[in-house]
Amino acid sequence: MTSEQNGPQGRIFDLLVIGGGVNGTGIARDAAGRGYAVCLAEMDDLASGTSSASTKLIHGGLRYLEHYEFRLVRESLVEREVLWANAPHIIWPLRFVLPHHKGLRPKWLLRAGLFLYDHIGGRKLLPRTRRLDLRRDPLGRALKPGYGAAFEYSDCWVDDARLVVLNAQDAAARGAEIHTRTKVLAARRKAGHWAVTVEDGPSGTVRTIAARMLINAAGPWVEQALATEAAAGDRHAVRLVKGSHIVVPRIHDDRRAFFFQNSDGRIFFAIPYEDDFTLIGTTDEDFEGDPGAVAISDAEIDYLIAGANDYFAEALGREDVIWCYSGVRPLYNDGAGKAQEATRDYVLKLTGEAGQGQLLTVIGGKITTYRRLAEAALEHVETVLGPKGAAWTRTAPLPGGDFPVEGVGAEIDRLAGDYPFLSREEAVRLMRHYGTRARALLGAATSRPDLGFHFGAGLYAAEVDYLVASEWARTVEDILWRRTKLGLRAGAIDIDQLAAYLRAADPGNDDAAGGLPLKASKA
Repeated sequence: MTSEQNGPQGRIFDLLVIGGGVNGTGIARDAAGRGYAVCLAEMDDLASGTSSASTKLIHGGLRYLEHYEFRLVRESLVEREVLWANAPHIIWPLRFVLPHHKGLRPKWLLRAGLFLYDHIGGRKLLPRTRRLDLRRDPLGRALKPGYGAAFEYSDCWVDDARLVVLNAQDAAARGAEIHTRTKVLAARRKAGHWAVTVEDGPSGTVRTIAARMLINAAGPWVEQALATEAAAGDRHAVRLVKGSHIVVPRIHDDRRAFFFQNSDGRIFFAIPYEDDFTLIGTTDEDFEGDPGAVAISDAEIDYLIAGANDYFAEALGREDVIWCYSGVRPLYNDGAGKAQEATRDYVLKLTGEAGQGQLLTVIGGKITTYRRLAEAALEHVETVLGPKGAAWTRTAPLPGGDFPVEGVGAEIDRLAGDYPFLSREEAVRLMRHYGTRARALLGAATSRPDLGFHFGAGLYAAEVDYLVASEWARTVEDILWRRTKLGLRAGAIDIDQLAAYLRAADPGNDDAAGGLPLKASKA
């Protein structure tokens, strides 16, 4: 039943942020930390769109050098080590091996690009590029015969969905209101501020939130998010580009990833993933339609398999695909002829008259630059609302990341020592997901039974309770595919029991099992 309610009596937020992806939560965190009154509305779950469908990389974007995006690459390279230091539990270094063979990019071009990659971003801790001979390196055994020269360079890996959740957690800890499953229906200017009508999805309750400034960080929905004339000038500024990935059983035991070149000029990655798997992606193709209905196509699956089979000694088939996912990237429409050539840089557009409720629209960007994008957004906020606190996120750890950047091993040892009933594998997973917050999850437990019901694959009631209470998790899908990646092991998890547990904790939660593939999807 739908009813009409007003927001908090007389309260006007400084900012209402639309969108609970990495850009929206990053802006909300930065703004709340400076002292602004912030409200964030996300129509679904945190990171339920593009921000959980990436290639999971914190990287400079080696291929962007070919398109002369030197500023973007430099900013991204600087951010690699900044973000690694802020969240060493969910971000860690990864070495990439780029095999060379005739007919594709020449060696001199690769050497020149990697020289720039090593030197324009202020690299301090990450190892530099080196040459490899794949005929001697053990990693070469994973490839077909004939590969010799290769280059090995550094970037970082990230648990993308957890990065979003941690930004939201920190924003909330600093005073922001985070409302998931809250859809913006309309926004209108009223007496110098915005009156924003929102609907709570689970209850159907409609209410109005007042804010002095509006930030549209709705990602692929950026053009549909606002029923207001202020957004009309941004039509056609967004180019939606679909990227898809497949996950297969782990192809090799080495901890390094591959960066491959396809004969059509595109590149793709094969990355060790969640211990037992390899992540292969991505594709780049223009997309039209509802971003919420995006799905990998048969042609994309075949393309990624064929690309992998051009390189790997052991051929893959469709039967090897354990899971696949797709996302829609909301890129700035710079007129590039091909989707893979469209800029990954971000554009911020401020519209509206001063004092009449202004709108900041966020277009483009990538996970690696989300923190800098947030700082740039706050520069606009300061011009509209006046300055408050100074920029602060560069040296501030995200929740659970309050330990030295290279101290993950020591933290795992400490957690395993404090909770000796955990297996080493469990201690590693909990530290990699929650960092020092793992202790808040485990609490006073002194034995495995203290963790409550075991749903399978190492998921206990204590973790589910933590995710519901502290991370806005509501459904099985939230828990198994975004807060964790235990959906890859869904065959070992009692899905029905988990859904029933969530419904018992919240009797009004009719969507507890909604939208979840009960096992990792087969192609």
